[in-house]
Amino acid sequence: MPSAFKPAWLPTAIGSLPLSDPVQAWEWTEQYLPELPAWPQLTRRSYRENMYAQFSERFPGIVVDLDAERTYLDRRKDLDRDLERLYLAYLEQDLDYGAIGQEYAGGLHHLLKTGLLRASPVAMKGQVTGPISWGLMVVDENRRPLLYDEAIADAIAKHLRMKASWQEQQLKAISSQTIIFVDEPYMSSFGSAFVSLSRDQAVTLLEEVFSGIQGLKGVHCCGNTDWSVLLQTSVDILSLDAFEYAESLSLYPDEVAAFLDRGGIIAWGIVPAGPLVEGETVETLVERLHRALDLFVKKGIALDRLLASGLVTPSCGTGTVDPPTANRVHQLTAQVSAEMRTRYVTDQPA
Repeated sequence: MPSAFKPAWLPTAIGSLPLSDPVQAWEWTEQYLPELPAWPQLTRRSYRENMYAQFSERFPGIVVDLDAERTYLDRRKDLDRDLERLYLAYLEQDLDYGAIGQEYAGGLHHLLKTGLLRASPVAMKGQVTGPISWGLMVVDENRRPLLYDEAIADAIAKHLRMKASWQEQQLKAISSQTIIFVDEPYMSSFGSAFVSLSRDQAVTLLEEVFSGIQGLKGVHCCGNTDWSVLLQTSVDILSLDAFEYAESLSLYPDEVAAFLDRGGIIAWGIVPAGPLVEGETVETLVERLHRALDLFVKKGIALDRLLASGLVTPSCGTGTVDPPTANRVHQLTAQVSAEMRTRYVTDQPA
């Protein structure tokens, strides 16, 4: 663990909001997540803020088709020249190569431009799409996922590493403590007949991105997966949809115990990031969270260890739901956090 960061059941978000206005997005963020704000990805602002297009700038041969809302690689371009530029920037640690343009991240650049938050955060959170999900969802002109081209897959990991490093560098101007999540929704397909990827390949790709992050590094998967793969990496924070998949994580008690022993943190996505939230209250979600914790206690993990290592988040990003639902999700995230902190945190951040 690279810092003395205490999770203290603080609330944060996965990232995406169904908004187009950066000012409104930051009003929400500061209202609900003042201690651990995540810069908002504005899915309604432009297709460029789609999680696959958003981190595609300067990748060799990449095409972002705004009309078709499609991101793909065109092999008819001079890939050798562009790959050489990518690897040179990587070797020279030229973080500017990983810069994310304002047209791709309006919420991030609004923060960097103003540099002002109403409260001093405990940490600043950023996020980048993970190499496995990016490599599966971004295809070539023949619609073949880039992940299955070994040379291109390696370039993807190095490209996303620089995106994470540049972003972290920018966020350090706001807070000395940073957290960068690597979002891997398609790890939920790992081990299935639909994804041909070995454990070693998955770990190697993730570790390449993690190696560019100096602060806390997290990984988010909003479905079921082989959690032992993610827990095998050097990740500091494991983020999951705990509303639906806490039981699946509890099937790996030894791996979870080892993760906690080395200072690992679990971001419990206990607030459903969709219509199911309308049937929930603070009380029902806190009760559901305790039932989730009890799954691990029954497997021999001490409750005190779990209580000392928790964050509260939505189960996933809210970029695909309507704004009132998204607002409700973040409101409940803040309220569940407040209830858990009242019960279990004696030295809360000022």
